Amino acid sequence: MARSALTGRQKSAMLLIALGPDLSARIYKHLREDEIEQLTLEIASIRNLTPEEKQKVIDEFYNMCVAQEYIIEGGIEYAKAVLEKALGTQEAFEVINKLTSTLKVRPFDFIRRADPSQVLNFIQNEHPQTIAMILSYLKPQQAGAILSSLPENLQAEVAMRIATMESTSPEVVKEVERILERKLSSLVTQDYTSSGGIQTIVDILNSVDRSTEKNILDTLESINIELVEEIKKRMFIFEDIVTLDSRSIQRVLREVDNHDIALALKGSSEEVQRVIYSNMSKRLADMIKEDIQYMGPVRLKDVEEAQQRIVNVIRQLEEAGEIVISRGGDEIIV
Repeated sequence: MARSALTGRQKSAMLLIALGPDLSARIYKHLREDEIEQLTLEIASIRNLTPEEKQKVIDEFYNMCVAQEYIIEGGIEYAKAVLEKALGTQEAFEVINKLTSTLKVRPFDFIRRADPSQVLNFIQNEHPQTIAMILSYLKPQQAGAILSSLPENLQAEVAMRIATMESTSPEVVKEVERILERKLSSLVTQDYTSSGGIQTIVDILNSVDRSTEKNILDTLESINIELVEEIKKRMFIFEDIVTLDSRSIQRVLREVDNHDIALALKGSSEEVQRVIYSNMSKRLADMIKEDIQYMGPVRLKDVEEAQQRIVNVIRQLEEAGEIVISRGGDEIIV
């Protein structure tokens, strides 16, 4: 098969083959179940991958990684100028094009490089939908700082608009960028990508202080309780338990059913298992390990539900003020 005819998924499969089983296994840990299935099928269908093909796909991946770093440092024009010197005009053009379509270089690059306080002064009088769209393109820490500084009655409205924003039409993005460009008198690189969504607001809320988060979620709960529940599910996942201090973990374990602990640990990382076992008595740890050993195969759905029940306990204890989850912002806990 000619290299030019390969799909992105096929190239990804070739890259995993070229990287070898150890590195590929580490990459698999960060993929969704459906992505793993699709890539595995592609890998199984590839035969006789030559050393030259392996090197080509590694070189292409490397060039795209380098280009992405250049874009982060100085924008697309800077990346293009550097790549043209290194790779030549044609190859640099191809790499940049692949990045803008595949890695989704986002618009509002000039705002992402600005100080949050400057951005706040610039957008605070805009329509909530406009603010939501702009924040959804920023880094979570930057967006969180801006969201925390908005008036309380505006925070929840902007958060809800981010969470329910699935995509933004190219025409709308272009118009907003045009207006902002005129106001700032700066050159903006345009790009059209999906923005917003629940994960975006989750990332932002994880970067704000506790009082801002509580105000937003409390207000949203009276408007859309299902949305709030989905946000809460994603804000603290089971693997994040390693970020709690020992006293908090021990407090959580006292409230959780031992069977749920065994189920949850069966699908967890070695680090999570080590942290949880270290906060148990040796007798209880041995009992849990024995339960896991004799449990046999279990459905992924059952593991995820057990992990979510433990996360729910963590959230309840936090709301009751019995444990503390580390967050962004300047909140001081005495």
